[in-house]
Amino acid sequence: MINIAVLGYGTIGSGVVEVLNTNGDSIRKRAGDKINIKYVLDLKEFPGDPIMDILVHDVNIILNDPDIKIVVEVMGGINPAYTFVKEALLKGKSVVTSNKELVAKHGAELLNIAKERELNFLFEASVGGGIPIIRPLNNSLTADEIVEITGILNGTTNYILTKMSDEGVSFDEALKDAQALGYAERDPSADVEGHDACRKIAILSSLAYGMQVDFEDIYTEGITNITDVDIKYAKALNASIKLFASSIREDDENIYAMVAPMMIRANHPLYSVSDVFNGIYVRGNVIGDVMFYGSGAGKLPTASAVVADVVDAAKHLNKNIWTIWSSKKLELVDIGSVKHRFFIRLNKDKETLAHIKELFGEDIELVQVVEDELAFITPLITENDMKDKKEHISGLLGSIRVRF
Repeated sequence: MINIAVLGYGTIGSGVVEVLNTNGDSIRKRAGDKINIKYVLDLKEFPGDPIMDILVHDVNIILNDPDIKIVVEVMGGINPAYTFVKEALLKGKSVVTSNKELVAKHGAELLNIAKERELNFLFEASVGGGIPIIRPLNNSLTADEIVEITGILNGTTNYILTKMSDEGVSFDEALKDAQALGYAERDPSADVEGHDACRKIAILSSLAYGMQVDFEDIYTEGITNITDVDIKYAKALNASIKLFASSIREDDENIYAMVAPMMIRANHPLYSVSDVFNGIYVRGNVIGDVMFYGSGAGKLPTASAVVADVVDAAKHLNKNIWTIWSSKKLELVDIGSVKHRFFIRLNKDKETLAHIKELFGEDIELVQVVEDELAFITPLITENDMKDKKEHISGLLGSIRVRF
């Protein structure tokens, strides 16, 4: 029997308990031994819940128990999760976590501690919920040089954009609906401002390139400036607006990462990823294009990924699963030099087509949807060029932050 402890009995923690109880027999066969939850840590009480029999409020009970071989951290946030996880590793216990903030900030350090002690620090559920992506990057795609990772990594924003597209509602209406359904928090800023997706692409980039990618260095925009009119233009172009988190290796010296709304047409592999689903597109220099698709969040999908890591840790007690993620920082290319096409909407009374062609050239793609607007897609230009040209444009409408 392999004893484990679960830190946190919220949505994911209770899901982990449920998955282990529901699929206990098949999990035992895959792990080679029974997985027994000896403790659950939480500050709250849960009257009437069978979990009360193993509930503790002091983490030291878990840390100082030599019978505990694996600690599952599903508390979220940096503190006190970082302190608890680091101490668990130092005490000789492997750790499984779903905590993207923790992994993005301290992943390299915690992996190194685990390696030194022949333990494991596993975090499949920190990106993509129930979608397997960490393990494929770490094991299945090791023969490839990863050239690009682009993902729809946040189910909340994808639901909002899908709702706006399917029903023609405003951003505010779609957000309220997402909150009512429990997809968005009361304070939705981490999702709608792109911070959640930013941390996830930082983790994927660090694994893909083997060096530390700091999420603070990643250019990040959210979807708060996207309007229902922008959505109408996208439809007129047979396109869809998605919040993309991308990490792209242009060559060995030039790697950039960004989170921003993108307008994509039907031939893009992520075009059909809608509602709360996530999709991750990976391109390798040998394998070519690979897609991962599924439930990116939610109680049971995420818990399933956590339990899969528990099984992996149980199968590798006293044996480290090698993960290449150096603490050496990877310097990303300044986003200003990266080229995109931009979708721009202008007040026709304030600007003339002649002036726009003078600024952007003759190769602009005009789009006619709203009668008193001048809308177009620019040629391929750098972010810095767009920033400079913006100073020479008056009558801007909506957001020019949608790239094409």
